[in-house]
Amino acid sequence: MKILITGITGMVGSHLTEYVLSHQPHVEVHGMLRWRSPLNHISHLQDRIHLHYAELRDLHSLVALLRKVQPERIFHLAAQSFVTTSFDAPADTLHTNIIGTTNLLDAIRLTGIDTKIHVCSSSEVYGQVLEDEVPIKESNPFRPASPYAVSKVGEDMIAFQYFLSYGIKTYRTRMFTHTGPRRGDVFAESAYAKQIVEVETGLRANPIRIGNLNSIRTFADVRDAVRAYWMLLEKCEPGEVYNIGGNRTMTCGDMLEELKKMARCPIEHVVDPALLRPSDVTLQVPDTRKFHDATGWVPEISFEDTLRHLLDYQRDKAKKMVLAA
Repeated sequence: MKILITGITGMVGSHLTEYVLSHQPHVEVHGMLRWRSPLNHISHLQDRIHLHYAELRDLHSLVALLRKVQPERIFHLAAQSFVTTSFDAPADTLHTNIIGTTNLLDAIRLTGIDTKIHVCSSSEVYGQVLEDEVPIKESNPFRPASPYAVSKVGEDMIAFQYFLSYGIKTYRTRMFTHTGPRRGDVFAESAYAKQIVEVETGLRANPIRIGNLNSIRTFADVRDAVRAYWMLLEKCEPGEVYNIGGNRTMTCGDMLEELKKMARCPIEHVVDPALLRPSDVTLQVPDTRKFHDATGWVPEISFEDTLRHLLDYQRDKAKKMVLAA
């Protein structure tokens, strides 16, 4: 079997690649990347995978890629995924995520390849839910609170439309907060971990700067997430959408306190108004029964281990920076 992973150089894409290479030895892994994509997350895997340059906003390049690879499964993970950035560059976010996904689906239609495609939507599509809507079901209304969330609504719906109109086997997920090693530094838990490590190593002084600590999140480990994505295309139904999420729910403040307990020195923090979003989503607790009933998937990695591994990842990065200086 041949699979294609868009966004293979990112946190999720690189972990999915590791999972497939470790657990599915019969699978040939192909990855799509842009000419300027950093390769540090997959450098240790490059001799075991096939990399191809293409651009989501260039339909011709996608058609050429699909004709060349003929993947039987596609994991579409590439996106502009930073919520804060979407407020600064809303049009670019919409174009990359909605038009880029449409181009990929249209490339499947034009080439006529028989493939399953996982389209990675987001829990952000639900926006600010009401208290009586928790836990959030797949049928909950969309109330997107950022340009990123709007782009994921569009991505979600265009995947559904291509299933209805053309019979393309799309599988949609709305993944709730997932983190771990390689998480981008712009996200809350990794930004906190990075600053904690900088205090530990003397690269900065207390206090660390943080955003909204009152938001409630349900956390999952990225390695559990990619295992879920593989099971999605093994056991679920095309045209359907599934919530996926962890089993540890807490405020961002509680998460910060857990990280501080694991720090190697006392950590102080202060709220930085610059880190507060124009509008925020403060209650994200998923109902994952539909996905569990279809696959039997449950999270396996503890929240404490996730945070330890995230801190260790940041410590390793800091060590490499010091050695390179």
